[in-house]
Amino acid sequence: MAIDIVDNPYKKEIDAELAKSEISIINLVSWLLAYACDVKASDIHIDTAENNIRIRFRIDGILKQMLTLPSYLQSEIISRIKILSHLRTDEHQATQDGRFKVTMPNLGIIDIRVATTPTYHGESVILRILSNNNRGLDLDALGFCKEKRGKILDAIKKTSGMILATGPTGSGKTSTLYSILKILNTESTSIITLEDPIEYSLDNIRQIPVNNRTGLNFNTGLRSILRQDPDIIMVGEIRDEETANLAVNSSLTGHLLLSTLHTSDAATTLPRLLDMKIEPYLISSTVNLVISQRLVRKICPECKVAYTLKPEEITSVTNLKLLIFDDAKFYKGTGCPACDNTGYKDRVGIYEVMVMNDDIRQCILRKESAEKIKKTAMINGMETMFEDGLKKAAKGITTIEEVLRVISE
Repeated sequence: MAIDIVDNPYKKEIDAELAKSEISIINLVSWLLAYACDVKASDIHIDTAENNIRIRFRIDGILKQMLTLPSYLQSEIISRIKILSHLRTDEHQATQDGRFKVTMPNLGIIDIRVATTPTYHGESVILRILSNNNRGLDLDALGFCKEKRGKILDAIKKTSGMILATGPTGSGKTSTLYSILKILNTESTSIITLEDPIEYSLDNIRQIPVNNRTGLNFNTGLRSILRQDPDIIMVGEIRDEETANLAVNSSLTGHLLLSTLHTSDAATTLPRLLDMKIEPYLISSTVNLVISQRLVRKICPECKVAYTLKPEEITSVTNLKLLIFDDAKFYKGTGCPACDNTGYKDRVGIYEVMVMNDDIRQCILRKESAEKIKKTAMINGMETMFEDGLKKAAKGITTIEEVLRVISE
């Protein structure tokens, strides 16, 4: 068995377990979950190959192989996970989704979301680790600068309209919306969320999990929420035309609605709503704010050093007509045991915040392209994600290389 991470605290236990004639699958799965939580992994990939089981963790957004296990353990490991998730153990040819909870020392209750998939060499499993710890959910901790925070705080003062967070899967959109809900969560406000899944537990907010098996999806759930006298609604994701129409109508009838969309940047969000058959005048009158974001890895504080920009890095910046001051210092991590020799530890967001104004509304009414909308927003003061990332690099929070990697995805 190969263990890649330095100072893995579970190597002895796992090696000892594998050396036994009768392996305890219960212990093995428990150690695997504890190992993932200790290294702050967001996902566990259990992939079945021809001769072994490959275990990979996604840490700070990057997949890393952590260990390999003998292939004869595959069916027992997956059966154990299915039992924990209340899935059918006799179904091997169809995908299944489930979830379970575990309690970890110093972390409390951890929610694990499970997805099984049949593959050529047998079933594979993806485990998404969702912590109920929401202490870090505030705009400062997520990496919003003072100016962007101010735009968000102004937008949430409105009692109707839509605030949309956009970006690819795993870019922190839901965390951004949760941080906004924490600000809005007062005794005099009724907040209801509809989520798939509920990622964090928030006090005094009614959180409804989507359950497709009982017919409770985003569409039916949103209709039900509107009959429960909410002031603020959060819908986990706008996925289709029907949900988009319901969301727009909800915001028109005196509700502040928060949701997410999968778009590449803030400006693309508005044409995306047009593609969902939302009329231009409705988009211009309901969308208050669009936040687009990515997550970049932070430089490890234990091995952080200053360095001189490479010529290709300077070229990549100047080609985008961004200004680097002569006295700006940049940093990188040299790699150490604390960051597993990657030079990075933890992540922070880079953002663009587009406030709807008259100029952008006119672009929507004329059905202008996303590029035209973006240029208009920039003229009106919007800072792009790349510019935000560059500023964080100049402050020694991340590297230009990391910003370029994430923006190009």
